[in-house]
Formats: sequence, structure tokens, C-alpha cells
Amino acid sequence: MPRSASPGRTPSRRLPKALVALASTALLLPLLSAAPPAGAEAPDAGVLQEQFARAAARHGVPESVLLAVAYIQSRWDAHGGAPSVTGGYGPMHLTDAVTALAEAPPHHSDGTEDPRGDSSRAVRSGAGATEPAAVPSAGSLPARLRTLERASALSGIPAEELRTRTAANVEGGAALLAAAQRESGRPASADPADWYGAVARYSGADDSATATRYADDVFDVIRSGESRTTDSGQTVTLAAAPAVAPDTAQIAGLGLRPPAGGPVECPRTVACEWIPAPYEEFGDGDYGNHDKANRPASQSIDYIVVHDTEATWDVTLKLVQDPTYVSWQYSLRSSDGHVAQHVALKDVGWHAGNWFVNAKSVGLEHEGFLTAPDSWYTEAMYRSSARLVRYLAARYDIPLDRQHILGHDNVPGTVTSTIKGMHTDPGPYWDWAHYFTLLGRPITPSAGPRSGVVTIRPDFGSHRPVYTGCASAGEACAPHGSGAVRLHTAPSADAPLVRDIGLRPDGQESTTGVNDTGARASTGQSYAVAERRGDWTAVWYLGQKAWFHNPAKEPTAVNARGLVLTPREGLASVPVYGRAYPEASAYPTGVPVQAVSPLPYQLLAGQRYVVGDRTPGEYYFAPVFDSSGHTVVRGQEQYYQIQFGHRVAFVKAADVRVSPS
Repeated sequence: MPRSASPGRTPSRRLPKALVALASTALLLPLLSAAPPAGAEAPDAGVLQEQFARAAARHGVPESVLLAVAYIQSRWDAHGGAPSVTGGYGPMHLTDAVTALAEAPPHHSDGTEDPRGDSSRAVRSGAGATEPAAVPSAGSLPARLRTLERASALSGIPAEELRTRTAANVEGGAALLAAAQRESGRPASADPADWYGAVARYSGADDSATATRYADDVFDVIRSGESRTTDSGQTVTLAAAPAVAPDTAQIAGLGLRPPAGGPVECPRTVACEWIPAPYEEFGDGDYGNHDKANRPASQSIDYIVVHDTEATWDVTLKLVQDPTYVSWQYSLRSSDGHVAQHVALKDVGWHAGNWFVNAKSVGLEHEGFLTAPDSWYTEAMYRSSARLVRYLAARYDIPLDRQHILGHDNVPGTVTSTIKGMHTDPGPYWDWAHYFTLLGRPITPSAGPRSGVVTIRPDFGSHRPVYTGCASAGEACAPHGSGAVRLHTAPSADAPLVRDIGLRPDGQESTTGVNDTGARASTGQSYAVAERRGDWTAVWYLGQKAWFHNPAKEPTAVNARGLVLTPREGLASVPVYGRAYPEASAYPTGVPVQAVSPLPYQLLAGQRYVVGDRTPGEYYFAPVFDSSGHTVVRGQEQYYQIQFGHRVAFVKAADVRVSPS
């Protein structure tokens, strides 16, 4: 999907004309990271736990229920007073979308990338850009986007306090839960098991499947317990209560619509509906918005690509239903983790900007904006996404590692000319460490201190490098945890950042821009060690030695094992590719030969890079609507996928030698 761009970049792929009006009057706008609003309270370590206890007692809500709901909403973070995508504030995510929209800066959409990434088919050019939406009236918004207003009426606490004071916010949430319990005709029981229906209603979901999944998550937290230090430095603990067995039959009395039907391919552990992307012709031989295929019989599915939508839920669904736009397999909603499937897994979506990757991947679009992490990447969405990825990985035998679970920002440009336009979502604020813990594959050391490979793993909450350009060029983004480290030309924070000649052919240094991936390594990515010096570690990166701060007391990487490769003996360098296409002799008559064009980088003798997969050269020929002529071309040439820079790349197996690290 288009992502927020560095200001000043000119978009070449914009919303279709038919959607300009929609996007400009969309219900919600992206809310970019900003400084805490005036009046937001300073953190007072140790008091948040007491605030939950007092609010629970005052409103007759079991403390464990209140804590668990807040955990699923926000992991107990206050987000510095910043609102969420649905205008939600504070640990309880009390929604006041009108106020949030009024304070939101405009969003810049970007799209020089061709999402399909295949030169056999002309790139369509859209027209028109979205304009900032008018702020809607409160009466035009559904109740789920106005819960702060109701919490104020129930608690007597002014709206501004509910937005900016955590104690008030927690009490407002407790008042809403108590009201939901009363409206169900049930007493304010001290037994958490009696609150299942109230919790489901708190989700704001309008279908029984999503509300049930949300309530199940809350009660999973109650049973297992949690303890965490929040973004304000406070430790909150919920003791485990494994014997709690909620009355799940309460869901039937909530009056919610039944689950949507359709040929969904989802695990039973997520709420999923079918909202199909159209496979349609629309004139002059053009068609959209995906390709029919027969995976995995025709080609293996090797990758799952994590995106953020850079659009609100309603706009996202409209886009994927437009035959003149692009497509992906799944969308995930921020507020409650609801999932919509759009493209059958056997078919190929147009989402990653690289046809080789598209043909062998599944695309997941998460409602969010890479420069608004406090707003978009919610716990409910992380959990649904992790369940979906585990299901897909098991179904297609995809390893749960960062060579196969890619961000859109890890997908390489196909050829030199496409490098600059590649998207950068989900960006440095996506919490890969937490995500992989939810996947059941936490990122931990697998080797000793002198290992030849390191895996990036800073502490997400405390690691807060300064990024710029979230709201305007050169302006510092609001401080926030990050899973990415910066890479320098020498072991010093004052040394220049390493250069990426694909992004900047003129040789200029990389920047601290939030969308600049030229000198960035992210959690879970593994690199071969080039040198260690004091608190600094150097790795091989884009054909050069790159240093990052990695002190023993606060490490930003863990030592790891893995296979590495280097140019075979006698070669001073080997070319690097953005796609693994077959040799020319493999193409049958009628299928145009695709160029095996190297990127502008070089893998030099003596350098080592971590190996992901070995894969045959493949090309899926599908340039027209009639799928009867679609065919997979598979050659004899073999490739290795490697972690080359922030993005993966490919080298020919014949050019390199592989060995254990």
C-alpha cells in the first residue's frame, strides 16, 4: 500500500479518481506522531497499578477484568496522550474521534513503486491526490468512535481529563464496563467469569465472531497473567488466575450480526470475513487487481509480507475492491484485530513491488501508519496477525524467521531504477520482537560471544533513536521505542551513516529520516560480523563494513548461528540481484525473456552475508486477464537469498561459497 512519504517526494501512483472523493471524506484520517498535548500529565512511577485498583473498586468491576481489557487495548501504555486511529485515548482507548481528527496533521501518500513489480505489464498511472478530510460531526460517527463522550457522562469526569490523565482514563473505562454489565441485565459481580458479555461489548465490534475473539483474548490474559513496564516507566502486574472460566453464552444476548460467510482461509482463532478483490477487465486489455494462479502446486509460497495500510479501515476496503487499484490477501483492523480476506491464497496479489516476491508470498495489510506507531499498532491487531501468520506458516511450511517473514521495507527493488520507489512500511516502530514472541519464536541468543553472526534485537521500549520527517521534513518525530539500529562508517555515534548507492547514486550519506532505510538494521535481521571493537559491532552491509552501538550492558543484538556465503575463490566480487529470474534459455517460445539485471551493489571478496533460502530461478508469466496462457518458467540457475542491507537480495549459487558461521 502507499505509505507516508518524506515531504517533497512526488507521488506517481495515487488513488483512482473514483476514490478521491471517498478518501477525502473518509471517516478518519491518519494521526501522525506528535508531542503530547498540552495538559498531559507527567508519568508518576508506581501509581498506575493503584489507579486500576481504585477505579475497579469504585465501579464494581473486577480489577482483573479492567486490567486485562486495558492490556488488550494498549498494553497499559498511555502513548503520551496521542490518539489512536479510531481516536482512542489512554490505556482504556476511550474514543473521541472528532477531537482526534481536528488535531491531526495532513497525511502525505507516496507511491513511485509499482505494486505488481513486473515489466511485462504496463504500470497504470492514477490521477488525483487525496485531500484532507473535513472533520465530521459527532452525530455522524458510530457509537464505537464516541466512547469517551459516554464515559464522561457516566463518570462525571470532563472529556479533557479523560484524554490527558491516566487516572481519569482508567476510571472512564471502568464506568463503561460497569454500564455494559448493567445493560446486559447482570449484576456487578465480583467474579470475572460473569463479565464476558460486557467485555465483548467493550470491543466495539459489530459482529459476534470479532467480539468473541476479543473477549477470549481478554480472558486469556486473565488466566495467564501479565507484567510489564509501560511507556511511562511504570510496572503493572496482573496475577494469573488459570481457573477463571467465563460464561461465553453471554455473547448471544448482545444483538450482534453473525459472522460473515465466504471462502475464507483463516485459522479458527481469528475473526475473518470474505471481502473479495475483483478480478475484472475494464477496457483496452487492462485488468485488475490481482492474478489467477494455482499456488502452491504451481509455485511454492515462501514469504509472508507485513505491510501497513497507510489508510483507514474503510478506505482500505474500498481500495482493495477497486479493480483499477492493487490487492493483497488480508487486511487487519487496528481496534479489535478483525481480519478480512480479499484474494485466495492460490492467487497472486499485487502488493510488494517485486513480482518475484509477489508470486511467492502472501501479503498482510495492517491498518496503520508507520509514522504513527502509538496509534496504529495495537495489541489486538498484533495478536490476530500472529495467529494468522502461524496458520499460514504451518500450511505452507514457511520458517518463522526474518528471512521469510518480511516487512514491505525488506523487499528489494527489482532493478536499479526501482530501488528509490520501494516502500518503507511497516517502518522502524513495528515491534518485531513482540511480534515474534507472539509467533512463538522469541529472538534469543543461539551462539556464544564470539559468534560470526548477530541478530538485531534492541530493547524496543528503551531504545529510542531520533527519527525525523514524521510530520514535516527535518522535524524530529515524537520519541518512541524502535526495533531498528543505525549503521555508521566507524565505531562512533559521530561517524557518518553508511551510504546506500541504490537510494543515493550521487554518494550522499543516509539520513535519520523515518522513511530512509539506507543505514538501518531491524530486529530479527541477521548479519555476518565483520569486526568487534569495545561497545561497537561491525557487520557486512551493502558491500561495506557498517558499525552499530552494541554495549554489553545494553546490547542491541544477540549472538546467533547461521550459514554465510562469500564470493567463491578467484572472484573479486559477485553481482547482487533484486529477483531470482531464470536464465534466457529456460524461456519457452512466446514468453518474453526477463532480464537478469544486477543491482548497483557488489558483494566483495572477503565479505560474508547470512543465507536465507536456496531457490531456483523462476518467473510467473501472467501479463493478461485470460489466465489460460499463464505459465511458470523455471530454470537451472539456482540463487541464494541473503540479508544484504535493510532489504534482502539474491546472488547466484554458482558465484558463491557457503559455510557455517
